Amino acid sequence: MKQSEIKKTNPTVQDVARAANVSTATVSRALSAPDRVSAKTRDKVAKAVEETGYVLNHAARNLRRRDTGTIVALVPDIGNSHFSNILQGIETVCADRNLKVLIADTRKPSMSRQRINDYFSKNNCDGIVILDGHFSISEIRATNPKLPPIVTCGEWSDDPAVPIAVVDNLLGADLAVSHLLELGHRNIGHVTGLLTHKPGRDRVEGFKATLKRADLDPEKAWIFEGDYTLESGETAASTWLNLPERPTAVFCAADRTAFGFISALNEVGVRVPHDVSVVGFDDIDIAGHFVPPLTTVHQPRRAIGEQAAQLLLNVMEGGNPEEGNVKLQPWLVVRKSTAHRGGSQQD
Repeated sequence: MKQSEIKKTNPTVQDVARAANVSTATVSRALSAPDRVSAKTRDKVAKAVEETGYVLNHAARNLRRRDTGTIVALVPDIGNSHFSNILQGIETVCADRNLKVLIADTRKPSMSRQRINDYFSKNNCDGIVILDGHFSISEIRATNPKLPPIVTCGEWSDDPAVPIAVVDNLLGADLAVSHLLELGHRNIGHVTGLLTHKPGRDRVEGFKATLKRADLDPEKAWIFEGDYTLESGETAASTWLNLPERPTAVFCAADRTAFGFISALNEVGVRVPHDVSVVGFDDIDIAGHFVPPLTTVHQPRRAIGEQAAQLLLNVMEGGNPEEGNVKLQPWLVVRKSTAHRGGSQQD
């Protein structure tokens, strides 16, 4: 068919389908989810779009489907740089699908329970990414069964039907403690994350399991309860200073906790790593610029965000949510906050 014969003022998806000799459903998939069709089909549709002059009208499409074109990301602390990299990954994937991302800080004083509940409505968004582990999705679903698609990112869900994109916290803890063991440390402490959250519990479990493999009694290890904050690191440092026998190395469940721990010790003349080695978890942007630069477990945060967004789009497009969990591997970044037992710094 000649181009002059098929071009018209307002070409439709049906015109594209006829030109490509495929169904309208295939055209829709090729335009909205190109990874779900073959390269040959994508090329046929792309050629037909060019021939017909078809322009995808997202506003009209959304109106017909009653979509909002918006994804909501619920974040517990938007000022925490740990979350900014995750959000970049989410936004990158959503932008490729012409979806806007609305970021809501769930810990802001103005964020009432009613305002948060409003986000869990199909009228206000097409899907939700939850980065805040304080939500019970099972409870929310019990009061509002008509929820939009939901995934959790960096956290676990109490609802098995919700897909998860998360780092392997057990492996991360193992990497941190194994590093300290290799440096000759045998008295190792741990400043925990939130123990009401599975990531925090997993890091404790990984800490204890690695000690046990080294023939050390995990029940005799020093555990300082924390919550990922600077303040919990400062509190742990105060406790550490008052111990009759101190661990020579400490694994903190978050970089911010490690910063608080190191800063509090520095104020009273305790040097890291000469007097105590410290390992963090996250590898946030400032970790390499802190004094001393922090040895830490790197979370591929942008990749976690990208995977969470892909999981959400899969559910929005009719995929099975229970087949979508993704666990990403962390890795250790060795800097200058750890040293051989006795204070001899690594090269």
